[in-house]
Amino acid sequence: MSDGVRVIGPDRAQLRWDMVDLDSQLPDDHRARLVWAFVEGLDLREFYDRIKARDAVAGRPATDPQVVLAVWLGSARAIDRLCQQHTAYRWLCGGAPINHDLLAEFRRENGALLDRLLSQSVTGLIAEGLISLEELAIDGTKVRARAGRGTLCQRKRLESLEQAVAERVAALKNELDADPGGAERRRKQRALHAAEERARRVKRAQEKLAELVQEQAARAKTHAKEEAEKGEPKVLVSDPEARLMRLADGATAPAWNVQVATAKGFIVAIDPTDRRKDSGLAPVVVEKVAERCGQAPQRVLADTTAMTQKDIVALAERYPAMTVYSPPPPDNPNATAKSLCTRRWKRRHEPPAVMGWRARMASEEGQEVYRRRKLTERAHAIIKNRGMFRFLVHGRDKVRAVCVLHALALNLSWADTLRRRIAAAAAPAIPATA
Repeated sequence: MSDGVRVIGPDRAQLRWDMVDLDSQLPDDHRARLVWAFVEGLDLREFYDRIKARDAVAGRPATDPQVVLAVWLGSARAIDRLCQQHTAYRWLCGGAPINHDLLAEFRRENGALLDRLLSQSVTGLIAEGLISLEELAIDGTKVRARAGRGTLCQRKRLESLEQAVAERVAALKNELDADPGGAERRRKQRALHAAEERARRVKRAQEKLAELVQEQAARAKTHAKEEAEKGEPKVLVSDPEARLMRLADGATAPAWNVQVATAKGFIVAIDPTDRRKDSGLAPVVVEKVAERCGQAPQRVLADTTAMTQKDIVALAERYPAMTVYSPPPPDNPNATAKSLCTRRWKRRHEPPAVMGWRARMASEEGQEVYRRRKLTERAHAIIKNRGMFRFLVHGRDKVRAVCVLHALALNLSWADTLRRRIAAAAAPAIPATA
């Protein structure tokens, strides 16, 4: 903790007006105590450095970041209620003030710091021997965004919406200036803040639409017919960074494609993207894992097309000891004799890294290794069962912060499970009584 910072920390031994000793209400082996022990072991100096309440500065002490991080595992409003009613959450708070605004602000303002905490915890688990980068499995999962299809706009509608919002903001400002002491001032101020927020979203939607137009123009150079059939790009005003995607249940809805990399059941990297397909995304995840852990994985398991041939060559040059397991796209069974001849010629002249990859994936051993990629779906199921089946925030930065919090929670729980298994295996057997 930084010198001189003033925070309100937990005091679980203090009797309160309801005459409850919080520490006595929680079993010694309760998971909440594990959470608190984990948070106490983290380096949170950057969180404390942001607190303005100091010894020589007036103001109310802030809630201890350790407390906020310990309880932050789901919706801010749901946690707010739990902190008032649930024994484990009350124990974690220990009387420190918690509300949904404070929780939401903590998540909103500390996304980058939370990502560094994930790096800190993952490197600690590697040092402990619970995580090994011998094998990394990468897979994407679609998660619904907090956006409605009714806000999907093309350029003309977006321009008219931008004008209407600008007029609304100007009208509300004039009303406030004309009646500065009116009884409805607070209501008008709230309406103005909402209109200004909508104006910011419309502006972000304009910027995103310009990006989509450029992407379409670039793809049209190689896939002109396909891009012409798609028509003019559209963007979601309620969350411009999200996109319409085909989900696992067959529905098409605004969503994020969350890339998850796991090793030994732990999440070592998690990143939401607006890409509808996983094509070419695996190398980006590998680079993030190498940066976070200070080392690259020995084996990478990724889905078909997640690694292009160029990616395989580039990774082989950058990480010579790495082996990629990713099925090649299926060949066209109806190819003509000329196409088959051309295909054979191209494969005879492929780079050695690509030839080795094809031979590896054609072998039974390669297929056996690749089948372990499905183990990453366990992480998908856990985080979705814990509430990440739909994001309740807007924007990629906030969505990423939610993903990181879920990764921290999963890793904490899985590490505790493995430690218990190791301890049980190491314990001497109790001889049976005669």
